[in-house]
Amino acid sequence: MFNSTLVFNPSDGTSKRFSVPIVQELASQNLHSLPQRYIRSEAERPNIFPLPHLDIPVIDMGMFLRDSDVCKQKELGKLGIACQEWGFFQAVNHRIPLSLMERMKGIMREFIQLPLEEKLKYEVQELEGYGQAILASEDQILDWADAMYLTTLPPENRKMNFWPTKPVDFREVVEQYAVEIQKLGNTVLSLLSENVGLKPDCFINMCGEMAQVMRLNYYPPCPRPDLVLGICPHSDGHGLTVLLQDDETVGLQICKDGEWIPVQPIPGALVVNIGDMLEVISNGIYKSIEHRAVTNMDRDRISIAMFYGPGRETEVGPAPELIDELHPCRYRRFIRADYIRHFFSGRLDGKKKIEFAKIES
Repeated sequence: MFNSTLVFNPSDGTSKRFSVPIVQELASQNLHSLPQRYIRSEAERPNIFPLPHLDIPVIDMGMFLRDSDVCKQKELGKLGIACQEWGFFQAVNHRIPLSLMERMKGIMREFIQLPLEEKLKYEVQELEGYGQAILASEDQILDWADAMYLTTLPPENRKMNFWPTKPVDFREVVEQYAVEIQKLGNTVLSLLSENVGLKPDCFINMCGEMAQVMRLNYYPPCPRPDLVLGICPHSDGHGLTVLLQDDETVGLQICKDGEWIPVQPIPGALVVNIGDMLEVISNGIYKSIEHRAVTNMDRDRISIAMFYGPGRETEVGPAPELIDELHPCRYRRFIRADYIRHFFSGRLDGKKKIEFAKIES
């Protein structure tokens, strides 16, 4: 029931292999008590009381294809507010075929249901494969989730030894879905650039050669969802994240004004959120937001996150056009690969990772 996770330490260039339980296997044992390494401190545990009922903004991407400039500008304003005040929105009418989204969820569930020995052929090594990759120490509290990490774009960066051959159409479907998410990501980046008065291609050009990474999240049922987290609070380290989630089970929560807000699934919608790199490029106009995932006692849940943003060798920094006397530069320039090493050098901890990029006032 264990797999091994290779963890890289950027401070000294060494790697260490940890033994990590497969949560799906733990959940199948009908546990009456949880292993201690999953139990969160009192302060970290999810609130079992009803959470505030607020709906994150919904953006109709079809409005940007209308002939009416009034419709376009109105929706563009809504998008800008969503990304400045929430850092999250749900995209509807995004033109990604529903049939492809359902196939994507289907092959991921098929992979999850494969025998353990088949899945362990792809055990995680240095941020790719099946298992858990964000581990800083052997005594770290673990998330109640299993995951699959794959580099999807650019194609020449794919490590195909981590791409499952079962189910038989896994690679074909992931390839198709990655291309569609790239199109949506470029559209959103263009709109957000335009919204702050820049040329539509400004943010895309600043990202250099774009990179895309997929993370499949599987959250088995948990006998004590009040004690664990599916994913601990964090902001994403890329430019944009596009999330495909189960339509039936709520699990994603975002931190809004100090309150945890559940993201209610909308059938056919995709959840889009700002990552740390876009916060830097926009000089803080758009903000990455802390979010987490909780578990369910009776139902499992999957989600598929596609992270999109600057490639490893890109120099990242604020757009010069967004800096003036009233808006001083808030973030330093750095190579994206250095941020990746920093991001994975320790456990996820809210928005602390982006401190790496901030200029002290």
